[in-house]
Amino acid sequence: MRDDQLLRYSRHILLEQIGIDGQQRLANAHALIVGAGGLGSPVALYLAAAGVGQISIADPDVADLSNLQRQIAHDMSCLGRNKAVSASQRMLALNPDVVVHAMPERLDEHRLRQLLPLIDVVIDCSDNASTRYRINNACATLHKPLISGAATGFFGQLAVFDLRLPEHRGCYACVFPPSADMQSASCVTAGVFAPLVGIIGSMQAAEAIKILLGLGESSQGRLLLYDATDMQWTTMGFTRSENCPVCSK
Repeated sequence: MRDDQLLRYSRHILLEQIGIDGQQRLANAHALIVGAGGLGSPVALYLAAAGVGQISIADPDVADLSNLQRQIAHDMSCLGRNKAVSASQRMLALNPDVVVHAMPERLDEHRLRQLLPLIDVVIDCSDNASTRYRINNACATLHKPLISGAATGFFGQLAVFDLRLPEHRGCYACVFPPSADMQSASCVTAGVFAPLVGIIGSMQAAEAIKILLGLGESSQGRLLLYDATDMQWTTMGFTRSENCPVCSK
């Protein structure tokens, strides 16, 4: 590790649970962020700042003015530009040591299964149910840890699904069984409290870094629900469903 890197990451290195070895583990890791909007913005910036060596970020959409109320990886100069490209440039401006793969595309299940063998952790920052199910299916099939977040209105949620663990508690489909109503649901037309996506996205970034470091205990088996109107967290436990159409196979 170079002298400037030792200085850049010194506040991580000072932590006994991370140190130089842990920081090197982050440098050797590859994370996939699906979605470069409200949740993806803080995730992308924190993973880049923390020194995760390779970060792939995918989003087919372009930035528009209504995004700037909460999507902090973009600014006025990004309007009309693809969000994955825009976010990648902000990440590299923050930390030129990381390698960022900008993917201005919608990842279908075939593409996900191509990418995931190279990935150490997946962070789902998408804004619609159909994408979440596709990501979950691919992660479950290839046993990749998945950090799922969602935010709409004043309410957010966070969960970790890690089928690598022998005592794993199931997948996204165990907690939210697929249905026609959920498949068509989207938060694109819903209002969102601006700081809410920062809170949930920052927690997603924290869980991703912990997984890459093998640090502490993840939120696996717990659905964390956040109400920003009264700053209350609620934790709901969940277990694997024997009838799950994804992970029971």
